[in-house]
Amino acid sequence: MQIPLEILFRNMDPSPTVETAIRERAEKLDRFADQIMSCRVTVEAPHKHSAKGKQYHVVVDMRVPGGELVVSRDPGRQQAHEDVYVAVRDAFNAARRQLQNHVRVRRGKVKAHGAPPHGRVLALTPERDYGRIQTPDGREIYFHRNSVLNADFDSLSPGVAVRFDEEPGDQGPQATSVHVIGKHQVLD
Repeated sequence: MQIPLEILFRNMDPSPTVETAIRERAEKLDRFADQIMSCRVTVEAPHKHSAKGKQYHVVVDMRVPGGELVVSRDPGRQQAHEDVYVAVRDAFNAARRQLQNHVRVRRGKVKAHGAPPHGRVLALTPERDYGRIQTPDGREIYFHRNSVLNADFDSLSPGVAVRFDEEPGDQGPQATSVHVIGKHQVLD
């Protein structure tokens, strides 16, 4: 780290063994991503009048190029956080995941998820239990009544926007699942 690690204890006496555990975990983060500019770790014990038992709250605040990463491991109902070392471990595990994601984004190694295939109902043949979808590029996709998942086949009408999963069929492409698109979903 370019700036030394800062460790704060709240509502408890400083502990050299907890501090050592924090330093070891911080060094591992530093080996993973050497661009950490600063790191502040706060370990907070609950007030003595807490009815939940003594669960520790750990915050890891890291400054990295392009931003700040903050992990706050609130104990909630996790009885495991009655052990300060478990609380520290969980906080640093979450910090590592955030740091990995930050590094991936900075390097441009984020998966781009394409929009699922979509189109509009072109025609329905209710007496034979099938319909056809027309895609934006003009293709026609067959679908069966049983492929419609979030609506009733009989309530469909031509022009309804849908997204679908496609696979090759005996007589051309067919939709294996058809989902009616709500008015708030965007089509590309």
